[in-house]
Amino acid sequence: MPHKPHQVVVVTGASGGIGRATAKAFGARGAHVALIARGETGLAGAAADVRAGGGVALQIPTDVSDPDQVEAAAALTEETFGPIDVWVNVAFTSVFSPFTEITAQEYKRVTEVSYLGYVYATMAALRRMRPRNAGTIVQVGSALAYRGIPLQSAYCGAKHAIQGFHESLRCELLHENSSVRVTMVQMPAVNTPQFSWVLSRLPNQAQPVPPIYQPEVAARGVLHAADHPARREYWVGASTAGTLIANAIAPGLLDRYLARTGFASQQTDQPQPPDAPVNLWEPADGTNARDFGAHGIFDNKSVGISPQLWASHHHGLIGAAAGLLAGATALAMGRARR
Repeated sequence: MPHKPHQVVVVTGASGGIGRATAKAFGARGAHVALIARGETGLAGAAADVRAGGGVALQIPTDVSDPDQVEAAAALTEETFGPIDVWVNVAFTSVFSPFTEITAQEYKRVTEVSYLGYVYATMAALRRMRPRNAGTIVQVGSALAYRGIPLQSAYCGAKHAIQGFHESLRCELLHENSSVRVTMVQMPAVNTPQFSWVLSRLPNQAQPVPPIYQPEVAARGVLHAADHPARREYWVGASTAGTLIANAIAPGLLDRYLARTGFASQQTDQPQPPDAPVNLWEPADGTNARDFGAHGIFDNKSVGISPQLWASHHHGLIGAAAGLLAGATALAMGRARR
């Protein structure tokens, strides 16, 4: 589905990481992008990115755990830009910690932001899209929507919840024969600022489990999903594909493997900075704070390409090439036998 000129897009979690890279990518298309996040410094940086690419930006400081704030943000977007074409849910927070060291209030907060924030945003989008019978909602998920790992129980629980919510909603929209589309993009480990600002009780600096991809790879996956929302789900990165396949085949063995490796692989050999910001309750990039941008601190360990992503987006081309190769091989074998 080709994108239209002056597409109206909403991105939650737009101040950093995947949300920031996605907003910038839509801006490069000339889209009108409503930027939703708590941190005003990050929002200003995201707006500058969108405008630099030729798009139009609207900054809306919003805590997605508050449904009234989300509804107000949706209303302001349509008052300013007109009907919303695409809504992308990215906003989240987390706690890096063994489950037994997380408080009930911390767990509740992660769930309210990282799961219910998606629910409230989807409600606000559907209130506008269903009467028009048009629009696309992209839920940014993770390989951890299927496969839980140690030290991230709150985040994994939220992503699993989003997956179930997404499937239920998709079935209901299909039942209605609705032209509103909802799709989900399952992400790999991505070099985002979250590893510098989430609440962490680990002794060393938290890190994504390698291989690590740059946020622009994730953003390309989101834009493709927004353009082709008929597919229920997309996978980004070979590690996502490998994890989901392994979990489907041998989840018990994967439990034991992650029990052995999951603690060390999520930490560097450097101590956790004692003055690291924490964004669980307040934005790390609030007023007068620094702009963290799209990238985290692992640029030297991250890759900016994904052959798997390209292959996922070009099934038809790959199938045609495979058919031609099979035909040529059969023809060559036939000639050799003769």
